[in-house]
Amino acid sequence: MPKDSSIKSVLIIGSGPIIIGQACEFDYAGSQAALSLKDEGIAVSIINSNPATIMTDKVIADHVYLLPLTCESIEQILQEQKIDAVLPTMGGQTALNLCKEAEERGIWEKYHVRVIGVDVAAIEKTENREAFRQLMVDIHVGVARSKIANSFLEGKEAAQEIGFPLVIRPSYTLGGTGGGIVHKKEEFDAALSRGLQASPTHEVLVEQAVLGWKEFELELLRDNKDNVIIICSIENFDPMGVHTGDSITVAPAMTLSDRCYQDMRNQAIKMMRAIGNFAGGCNVQFSVNPADESIIAIEINPRVSRSSALASKATGYPIAKIAAKLAIGYNLDEVENQITKTTSAYFEPTLDYVIVKIPRWNFDKFKGANMELGLQMKSVGEVMAIGRTFIEALQKAAQSLEIGRAGIGADGRQTRNLDEIMYGLEHPSWNRLFLIKDAMSLGVPLESIRKATRIDKWFLIQIQELVNLEIEIKRYSLNNIPKDFFLTLKQKGYSDIQISWLLGNVTEDEVYDRRKELGINRVYKMVDTCAAEFQAKTPYYYSTFEDENESIPSEKKKIIVLGSGPNRIGQGIEFDYSCVHGLIAAKEAGYESIMINCNPETVSTDFNMADKLYFEPVFWEHVREIIELEKPEGVIVQLGGQTALKMAEKLHALGIKIIGTSFDSMDIAEDRGRFSDLLKELDIPYPRYGVAENAEEAIEVAHHVGYPVLVRPSYVLGGQGMSIVINDEDLEKAVVKLLGDLPGNRVLIDHFLDRAEEAESDSICDGEDVHIIGLMEHIEPAGIHSGDSNAILPPFNLSKHVTDLMEEYTIKLAKAIEVRGLLNIQFAIKENIVYVIEANPRASRTVPFIAKAYDVPYINIATKIMLGANKLKDFKIERKLIGYAIKEPVFSFDKFPEVEKQLGPEMKSTGEAIRFIKDLNDPYFVKLYKEKSMYLSK
Repeated sequence: MPKDSSIKSVLIIGSGPIIIGQACEFDYAGSQAALSLKDEGIAVSIINSNPATIMTDKVIADHVYLLPLTCESIEQILQEQKIDAVLPTMGGQTALNLCKEAEERGIWEKYHVRVIGVDVAAIEKTENREAFRQLMVDIHVGVARSKIANSFLEGKEAAQEIGFPLVIRPSYTLGGTGGGIVHKKEEFDAALSRGLQASPTHEVLVEQAVLGWKEFELELLRDNKDNVIIICSIENFDPMGVHTGDSITVAPAMTLSDRCYQDMRNQAIKMMRAIGNFAGGCNVQFSVNPADESIIAIEINPRVSRSSALASKATGYPIAKIAAKLAIGYNLDEVENQITKTTSAYFEPTLDYVIVKIPRWNFDKFKGANMELGLQMKSVGEVMAIGRTFIEALQKAAQSLEIGRAGIGADGRQTRNLDEIMYGLEHPSWNRLFLIKDAMSLGVPLESIRKATRIDKWFLIQIQELVNLEIEIKRYSLNNIPKDFFLTLKQKGYSDIQISWLLGNVTEDEVYDRRKELGINRVYKMVDTCAAEFQAKTPYYYSTFEDENESIPSEKKKIIVLGSGPNRIGQGIEFDYSCVHGLIAAKEAGYESIMINCNPETVSTDFNMADKLYFEPVFWEHVREIIELEKPEGVIVQLGGQTALKMAEKLHALGIKIIGTSFDSMDIAEDRGRFSDLLKELDIPYPRYGVAENAEEAIEVAHHVGYPVLVRPSYVLGGQGMSIVINDEDLEKAVVKLLGDLPGNRVLIDHFLDRAEEAESDSICDGEDVHIIGLMEHIEPAGIHSGDSNAILPPFNLSKHVTDLMEEYTIKLAKAIEVRGLLNIQFAIKENIVYVIEANPRASRTVPFIAKAYDVPYINIATKIMLGANKLKDFKIERKLIGYAIKEPVFSFDKFPEVEKQLGPEMKSTGEAIRFIKDLNDPYFVKLYKEKSMYLSK
């Protein structure tokens, strides 16, 4: 049937700030759903407290409410807007729980609002572990032996009946929060207490642990006619026992027999039909016994999930967009296939390539954290890679992670300690993939690795092939390596820098030049959802090494935007927000916009956001070859955080134009010596500092500048490696560790301004004029990373003398550095002296916050200035903030209860929320101000 004409306005519930277990995949889904509904002429309202996402931007929705995700906020919106329906399936567990609470309070009924995309009853059936188990029994779908427990005693009785090992799964939580595997009786009491406390209903499922079984996911869509299609099958590389969000995953499933796959399909469809009569999306997880392929259901989620974003990018099938259309009444055969434009959405995608997702962790930010992976998700982001084979995609995914690896090994960072390797195989952590290869390189038998990891033998054989190739390459030098063998290496995903390491005594550039001489060139294939059965209309590409290139450059003038890669602490969704606005601005300025990024969770990698999308690692070799093919007018590096900025020097060396602020100007801001010389010349105060290349030099510098000192590496983001030290012994330890973690780097040592207030400014400069976007005052003092500080816009407690100096220094620096675009400056204020701590001529995490607070599209304006399309005087900028806006950092310490929660110069927050107050008498603000007074008096 056609869409329901009675639905004229829809409220979409967002997921709130980014936390571990609920990241920007839900902002991607919400954004796509909103755009899909707007296409149908429906007025869209969004509630979400996250200022860093494009989802809370005016380009996405008609009405954006940056409010706390509470029933009180829902009522406020329903009083202001005539809302016909609410769509809660795009905001993760947070949105579903809020929808259910509003239903229980009678809010939807009171305001005559329909819930679409899911039945509220379905939420209860899927989140209540006992209800889910009983439903599976009723419809004859296998489940693990289990018992529900609402008390400590019930949990003990369940464990006695089921036996060890077992799993504890709390009800109504996200990302496995509070869950875990219990191997022996002695561990059970503490694990049970954690689970009961984590569940909002004080309920856990005590379940048989099927450790070592294989794990699979299916993404489904269902319409009002009860048609159900499977969008994608996803196989976990890691067996049961590792949360799917922490597992390497592969699409399509690689090791399933056809009989088992068909059985799984049938069970998934039966499960989706059993949980409620609704149209929308669903994610189903299964476990398969590798011995006999018997199947049990793990869980079903009647909403988009992290895997939905991955499946959308993997197949080119926009699950959230189609799910939104199904929710308003359309059937699958009435909706257009977004890729082919000629067929309907009533089809199951076919892949002629392989997708690999690898999670990204930030254990370095949580000193002392338990790094072993289990049922509670610990990763902060993920990357996705596309290749013609599993091994090519796996190597490309490793290159995308930005952890200093050039692929799966062959990069000088191998582990050689056999005891360490074997422990890492049995106790999975962030590096198990790399340890598997290291074990093979040392001659550990494949069967021993399989027993230790329980990873399917097929995957291990693929990695073993790399070891065999690396033995063979030692027979050659760069000059006599056969073309066929060279091509094989590239088809197996080896980067030029890996090959240079394997050959020895040759550089990456020499390998690159030799490869070009032999005519071994990267080509680009289109992601088309149908294995070329129908012609695709969407320019969405990945690279491989074959004959035919399907990406034909246009004659238009074009701009490449470098993305920010995987989410991690210190570089989050705010940079993707910036990239999306950069793409929009480039289009508006008359350029063909081209995106390079590898993060499947984000809006920037949606196939219709840029004019052309390359889903590729933001890794030098890949970026270089796309630039050679497309020949853009220039490359924008200001919007993608440190990921993109790290490319600036290489781009500059090859004569590729950097759009906006030049490389030399950016280097002035990064090079502490040059920057301090500039501050001195401009008569701007700055803390005494020095630069050291070893511990001895560092101690000498510290004695000169005076303790306490702030120690940090240059060219990093998010305060990585920063620490405050007060004596020679601590300084020596800090410097040795820094140079060990970041070899070749230099250490900056600044006199630390103890008990100083901290503030920052963001601005735009067009080379002539400077516009101050905003001045913010921090609640926390200098010494706590700005990303972990509550920031208030505009300042509330700084004298006019201080704010005038902040503005004066901002204008001076913007002009002196010759900024074209954005500039963020951080200040420390002590005894009425304003010191400049650092300046960053790029997008910062605070620009989206200020843009939302003032309701001004600052990134769009800055991009047009970078492109030279406009000057500041061309824009009429009107700010709309009444009162104050507060940026609240959000942490995920609950994932690491063993970690010290003390904040310092290294950033630890995973996301942020925005809160508006009208005056300084607001109770929330009064509480914050007390904290500030306490900090400064210590």
